[in-house]
Amino acid sequence: MTETATLAGGCFWCIEAALKELDGVASVVSGYAGGHVEDPTYEAVCREETGHAEAVQVEFDPETISYRDLLEVFFTIHDPTQLNRQGPDIGTQYRSAVFYHDDEQRDTVESVIEDLQPLYDDDIVTEVEPLDEFYRAEEYHQDYFEKNPNDTYCVVNINPKLKEIREKHAALLAD
Repeated sequence: MTETATLAGGCFWCIEAALKELDGVASVVSGYAGGHVEDPTYEAVCREETGHAEAVQVEFDPETISYRDLLEVFFTIHDPTQLNRQGPDIGTQYRSAVFYHDDEQRDTVESVIEDLQPLYDDDIVTEVEPLDEFYRAEEYHQDYFEKNPNDTYCVVNINPKLKEIREKHAALLAD
């Protein structure tokens, strides 16, 4: 039986590509969460008209990878101390957020943030909110890295994230 995690940490292409490397992750879908507009478009999200963040929804097997381990990888592949930005991507749609599905997930997220805070010079600004609704992004955003590995954005931004999780979380990677 799988569980679901919904995470936002900058560009969804980056988060999706990295989390798909993990053993126990059944699927990762790019989309939007945390806003006030139903069925948002990428263009409206980019214009910051919707309140949504670029997010991913992860289906995972908790017998293979725990929610805590998933979160620890998530916090490795983005900077949770940057408010409304990740690297070259700036705007509220690139904020760091965890949209929890139940009280247990909320408690785990809060515990992970508390454990990680001493590792950072600046405060972790990751929003921790209940998931209201997740909207799947347009099809061309799904599996973006797999379809476009030589895209300049992918080479510059995604490849270093993949290298980092392969080094820091090798035990959690799929074969």
